[in-house]
Amino acid sequence: MRDRSALPLLLTLGLGVFAGALDLGVLSPALPALARAFHVVTGDLSWIFTIYLLVNVAAIAIAGALADRYGRRRIYMLSMSVFAAGSLVTIFAHSFEYFLAGRAIQALGAGGLFPVATAAIGDAVAPSRRGAALGAIAATWGLAAIAGPILGGALTHSLSWQWIFAANFPLAAIVLILARRYVPASAPQQRGSLDVLGLFLLCSGLLCLVDGIVGARAVIALIGFVLLGAFAVHERRAPYPLLPVSLLRTPQMVKTYALEVLIGVLEGSLFFIPTVLVAAQHMTTASAGLIAALGACVFVLVIPLSGRALDRVGSRDVLVVGAVLTEAGLALFALGFTSLWLTLAAMIVSGAGFGALLGAPTRYIVTNETGPGSRASAVGLLSQCLIIGQILGSALAGGAIGSMRNDIEGYRLAYLAFCAVALAALVVCSTLRSRAAERTAPLEEAAP
Repeated sequence: MRDRSALPLLLTLGLGVFAGALDLGVLSPALPALARAFHVVTGDLSWIFTIYLLVNVAAIAIAGALADRYGRRRIYMLSMSVFAAGSLVTIFAHSFEYFLAGRAIQALGAGGLFPVATAAIGDAVAPSRRGAALGAIAATWGLAAIAGPILGGALTHSLSWQWIFAANFPLAAIVLILARRYVPASAPQQRGSLDVLGLFLLCSGLLCLVDGIVGARAVIALIGFVLLGAFAVHERRAPYPLLPVSLLRTPQMVKTYALEVLIGVLEGSLFFIPTVLVAAQHMTTASAGLIAALGACVFVLVIPLSGRALDRVGSRDVLVVGAVLTEAGLALFALGFTSLWLTLAAMIVSGAGFGALLGAPTRYIVTNETGPGSRASAVGLLSQCLIIGQILGSALAGGAIGSMRNDIEGYRLAYLAFCAVALAALVVCSTLRSRAAERTAPLEEAAP
């Protein structure tokens, strides 16, 4: 496919991925309004993100398998339609339980958009331009991170939180019209059967673990650990595993995937920033959304700089700098979120830290450590680890906030806990290979 003919396809896929990514950040400024509308305590609001991410894990696996069997166009359009249907449910939800059901339906659709988009690009875009095309699609996540808090804050402040979801319908309609014309209908590959038992063990284990953390129920959390342990054992024997554990054959790979989970946990800290500012500084949702967007802007600006630094100083040094900045920014926020100036400084510092941690560095390690035949699976596992970390991060925030007598104390405890996670990430980063070792390590030893 020539570059000019690929542009409508990239626009179609990018709009769909943008819609799915937007529904994470756009809700952050609306959390106080949702708490009032559904009469729920602040700690329980973490389920809004947790349920979305949890269903995403299942949807990614299911949509990938279906797209290989029934074609990219059909599954992409189905995913977009399910996402729009979930938005409709959330608008008319009369209780928090119905609202969460709507979020789950949204996530079932949104989780299918990115993997199908990636597969469609692999089918239709020439290898010489494939990297740029994938980068353009991935960039929509950064755009969503900036636009989400601004749009969510403005709509909630000027109209109501329902309008956040109403905005999804025209976007979904445009995507469906374009997808019918530009997304390839072919299903060029066939994969093995979906690992249903593995999917059940993973999702039920994560659900129990999250419920145990948020509700401070040790027995439920223990059941979650047991189910996740059973999942790990099962994946070693499954013919078509959800998580290719065969990739964890070198210390460098084990550390990288563990680090990606920790980075995902740290991303959970971003969900509650507007809510903290509304409670602590009595800001409007629009103002809180703008401040949260400041961190996202710095994050997007730093990403290309950290990518260029990888070839000069290596992944370890980039990740160490990112972990230090994230630790400093979160500490500033934890101790100073009642001050506007300290909050602004925290957004800038932590935004720069996330820009160095997220995206290129861990993928750089994985592509260096694996052979051509396993790179796609290795990068896919990174995405799964990141989502699992985000689920745990959202649960960590909800549990910490709910454990304290008032919300302000809960917010401070939650962000101090995130500081501890950032410290753990810094320790892992410091044990990775140096730039010199990355250049001299033979690929064959690391490839699964």
